[in-house]
Amino acid sequence: MTSKFVARGADKYDNYMGRWSRRLAPLFLDFSGLAAGERVLEVGCGTGSLTFALPARADVAAVEAIDYEEQFVVAARERNADPRINIRQGDACDLQFATDAFDRALSMLVLHFVSNPERAVTEMRRVVRPGGVAAATVWDNFGGMPSVRMFWDTAAAIEPSAVDRRDATLIRPMTLPGELRGAFAKIGFLDITETILTIRMDFANFDDFWTPMITGQGTHAEFMASLPEPTRQRIEIAVRASYLCSRPDGPRSFASVAWAVRGKVPTE
Repeated sequence: MTSKFVARGADKYDNYMGRWSRRLAPLFLDFSGLAAGERVLEVGCGTGSLTFALPARADVAAVEAIDYEEQFVVAARERNADPRINIRQGDACDLQFATDAFDRALSMLVLHFVSNPERAVTEMRRVVRPGGVAAATVWDNFGGMPSVRMFWDTAAAIEPSAVDRRDATLIRPMTLPGELRGAFAKIGFLDITETILTIRMDFANFDDFWTPMITGQGTHAEFMASLPEPTRQRIEIAVRASYLCSRPDGPRSFASVAWAVRGKVPTE
């Protein structure tokens, strides 16, 4: 597998996206379900936002958590104090686990970065026992992430090279309406349920919004670093104006939406 994720270090991930994935994790668990005694696989654990929420939610028997990025695996291992949790480097498209090995497989904010997301969902189905459950959630970047749209639409209005970057960022595999559900149906899951999960992304001020975005994880930082300083300054000034909206600097809050789907592995 090749990853479309731009990794810049575990701390930078936590500063930019980790704080929001920790907020999303309880909602995803409410939707996906979890029961005592289950063996759970997490596909794409990152630095552990969902991983460490699992045993806090239910007395699970074991959690196997994998991530493609070695630096995230190292960071999550350093934070782990639960012997039921095992964290390792792994490929979502080639899971190194036996067929029917788990009661539940979960993937949070990962499938839209996987080179072959349908293959990853197929692998999740393979390793979950008959009657078990798989669930996944991804951001609705195009229509449900106003803070992301604010950056990219502003940048594209100033810098022509931002247009292709914006389009590639906002329309990723599995993020348009019905795509994730369609993949689960194609691969043979039953009793498929789709919903949206909504959190608030709260920022203390413009610096709290801006600095993690341009120094942290993802394509925003990579794109800004590629520009000459005058262009970076023009984009920052314009994004600041959008954030402030003619008001004094201070807190702002954006509703942010993720698609979520769960399905059951057939018993026959």
